[in-house]
Amino acid sequence: MWHALTLSTISLILTATLPTSVLGGQALRTSSFTTCLSNTNTTVQHLDIKYNAEDRTVTFNVTGTSGSIQNVTAQLNVTAYGIDVYHNTFNPCSTSTFVSQICPLPAGTFSANGTQTIPDQYASQIPDIAFSVPDISATATLQLKSLDTGADIACVQAEVNNGKTAGVPAISFVAAGIAGAALVVTGASAVGGAVVGGGVSGGTVTTTPSFTEVFGWFQGIAINGMMSVNYPPVYRAFAKNFAFSTGIIPWTVMQVSIDDFRARTGGDLSHNSVEGLRQNLDGASTAKISRRAYQAVLMTRDAFVTPPKLMPAEALSDPLNTKVEVTVKGIKGYVEELSVPETNVFMTVLLAVVCVIAAITVGILLLKVVLEAWAVFGSFPKGLAGFREHYWATMARLIVQLILVLYGVWVLYCIFQFTHGDSWAAKTLAGITLSIFTGTLAFFTFKIWQTAKKLKETEGDASGLYEKKENWIKYSMFYDSYSKDHWWLFLPAIIYMFAKGCVLAAADGHGLTQTLAQLSIELFMLIILIWNRPFERRSGNVMNIIIQLVRALSVACILVFVEELGISQTTQTITGVVLIAAQSILTGVLALLIVTNAIIMCCRQNPHRKRRKEAGKLNQIPESPPPLENEKYMTDSSVTEVTTTYSNDQPRFYPEPAAANDYQYYQESMYSNAQQVPVQQYRPYSGFETTSSRGRRTESRDGLLERNFHMSGADRQPYQQYQGRY
Repeated sequence: MWHALTLSTISLILTATLPTSVLGGQALRTSSFTTCLSNTNTTVQHLDIKYNAEDRTVTFNVTGTSGSIQNVTAQLNVTAYGIDVYHNTFNPCSTSTFVSQICPLPAGTFSANGTQTIPDQYASQIPDIAFSVPDISATATLQLKSLDTGADIACVQAEVNNGKTAGVPAISFVAAGIAGAALVVTGASAVGGAVVGGGVSGGTVTTTPSFTEVFGWFQGIAINGMMSVNYPPVYRAFAKNFAFSTGIIPWTVMQVSIDDFRARTGGDLSHNSVEGLRQNLDGASTAKISRRAYQAVLMTRDAFVTPPKLMPAEALSDPLNTKVEVTVKGIKGYVEELSVPETNVFMTVLLAVVCVIAAITVGILLLKVVLEAWAVFGSFPKGLAGFREHYWATMARLIVQLILVLYGVWVLYCIFQFTHGDSWAAKTLAGITLSIFTGTLAFFTFKIWQTAKKLKETEGDASGLYEKKENWIKYSMFYDSYSKDHWWLFLPAIIYMFAKGCVLAAADGHGLTQTLAQLSIELFMLIILIWNRPFERRSGNVMNIIIQLVRALSVACILVFVEELGISQTTQTITGVVLIAAQSILTGVLALLIVTNAIIMCCRQNPHRKRRKEAGKLNQIPESPPPLENEKYMTDSSVTEVTTTYSNDQPRFYPEPAAANDYQYYQESMYSNAQQVPVQQYRPYSGFETTSSRGRRTESRDGLLERNFHMSGADRQPYQQYQGRY
């Protein structure tokens, strides 16, 4: 009951989370096999079986060699997701399970192929998930034992697949489309900043999610797939969809060129080459091997039910199936599934990055030609004048941003090249490029830190990194998504990328070490984000904390796949399905946020740029403010008489007018949001004071100032008072 429930749960979750394009069809087929018994004179050289569930027929081809004539018994065991789903022992010489080719097992070469119909009692034992779930994890084991002694004679394990996989090009295209949409949104913000500020502005990363965040998320999924653990086939295939984010391009022509380059610079093509990979490796993941095993079991079981139809050995359908599969894990297994030899990985990524840099350069130069021609032959818009002056700065910024995005995986591939590469030229290029990347980031880090230190000494804080345009244009791609108090967080982010790349490459082949180290790094970054909440916008804090939390939980789940811990295959498969569901949901959320930001971007201005513009307006206040609007009494023709009254009553004091050139008073009035005071064109001042007397008048901030003064009767002069805007 538990087994059936577990298999149904796996099938349901996978069906709900994976694209429908990978579902459908009712067929199983072996694609490779491995031997599970050494030091024997009986071997299987070729195994190809296809089971059609619709008509319950099996088509098979089997060839092998035997050192002697002997009677055997056959034992079949089929497991799916670690659960024993079929077990049977039979005698090929029995009437019900007669197989002439192995009754008895002949000396020399034997072969059998044909088509058989499977009885319902056997077909009903095949779980439905074998046909509905992509990348099923099933293993079939066939053992031949001596009928007389019971000793093992031969053992074969075959992987079964149903032709469906989570590693489909459609998922890669969708992921690339999401990253492209993020690039368009952030690029449009950058162009808008260039139009406003004369260069690429800092709005490129303040939208959430930005291109850097989306691309980094995809890189995280791909890097998880490179860890040296026993992943379920379905998750390994899923992670393979995001290989493009790490620069892995399965282009055969490029790989052949890299092989030629390696051959001329000390490389050994006899062990690692794209041609050798295609011939010697099946290209399937560990999971696919298990599925083939399931198909092999079906073939063998079917052969015992109905006597096979004999065919010549030349009729074998696929000569590649004679190859015994080699199972690999870690970075080597990940890249070789994509038809990229491990020794070609660095050069593949290097050529991809060179192509991107060339595209950036050509694009900027083409834009320069268009704008210059526009300026010569047409009416050039003023909004593009600033951008026209910063072509090279724009190009440099884009290249530095590319380095920042790729730095983590670049460290990974360079260290992997040092430890697994065989070409001295490729290793030299790895060292040079890693030095350039690290040196570039170190240079900008030093300049930003130096600028911030000077700003703190002169202005008290580092706000000038955001408010001064020259600093913003030069350095903002490192910190523009962070608030002013957390501009420094780009440095822990760079260290985080460097540490992840180092750990994954240096500990390749040691799954437990990789997982524990990666978990520590992810938790460290999560604590920094939660403690500081450094992003300028609240949405940025929420989204980035969620992304980092999912990363940390994903690495924690990877502990389940570590072989040293001995977790059951069923638990591993369910965990893999949960990882796929969580990562797919978060990817969908990122896509929705990108669309939302594309709409908001048209209506909302970058907060840093908005503050700079407001500060610029305040700095443009004239030294002599314009006359107060209530000074119109000076030319009012309705005023015909001015009177002054003196009295011995207690002095009454009224506010005196501000001087016309009182700049400080003008600023205070502007910031106080004062209301209009009713105009009183003439208000007499009266009062007697002796030399020892003191008059005190008090005024509020709405135009009244607190002031003490002394005056003598002889010095007193009457004055007229007006009230204006204070």
